Amino acid sequence: MPRQRLGQEWVNRVPEYILECAKLTKKLNGLATPVTAIEQLSFSVKRGEFFVIIGPSGCGKTTTLRVISGLEPPTHGEILLNGIRVSKPSPDCGLIPQEIDLLPWLTAQGNVEFPLKLAGIKKNERERKANEIINQVGLTNFAHLFPDELSVGMQQRISLTRALVVEPQIILMDEPFGALDAQTRFLMQQFLLNIWQKTHKTFVLVTHQIEEALLLADRILVLTAHPGRSKKEIVVDLGRPRNQFSPEFILLQKEIFDLLRDEVRFE
Repeated sequence: MPRQRLGQEWVNRVPEYILECAKLTKKLNGLATPVTAIEQLSFSVKRGEFFVIIGPSGCGKTTTLRVISGLEPPTHGEILLNGIRVSKPSPDCGLIPQEIDLLPWLTAQGNVEFPLKLAGIKKNERERKANEIINQVGLTNFAHLFPDELSVGMQQRISLTRALVVEPQIILMDEPFGALDAQTRFLMQQFLLNIWQKTHKTFVLVTHQIEEALLLADRILVLTAHPGRSKKEIVVDLGRPRNQFSPEFILLQKEIFDLLRDEVRFE
């Protein structure tokens, strides 16, 4: 962690921004013609903030998360996590992909324990940690079930629990509720907010749903169409819980809709 010298004493300085992305550009070269997915993208995320990235389909939202997580290197630019340049995946950064990726041969508890096992945590300790967090998310009675025996909503809760059990400082989520029906999506949004308020973790969520972004975010980064560039940052200065039928909510919803509408085009 960066430190600052005051007189003869060294004191720890906790950066305000846990994540800093500077002029990120990512070119995808595995195609017949190289494609620029994101271009000169810069933003910062505050510690403990719920930050949402929204943009048209194909604007590079998923690519942005993969670069931030260290799974793919940027073509240009850099990412700093806690002031340290990201060059590979880190246990401080958890990524929940769009598709549920639970291991089908493990129970819910086994899936939650799996990253702890990879980290070399002893059996008794990983069982204790997994039991504790599974209880926190209300799935104790389902811990012995396999993924295909769980509802999609429960599978998503286990995915989030698996990411949290290793105690990352920041969690990246790539449209995790895209496949859910409207009612289950709303319940999962409330569940996610509850987890965020309890853990004080930093969340970065990618979505294409304007209402979801406004229900969850402290700040919203609106991206342009492909290639993804920063179009506008919006501070969501609304209390929680939020009323999606309030005039203030609807006004912000219209502002984001207008920003995105200008980016949608058919070629």
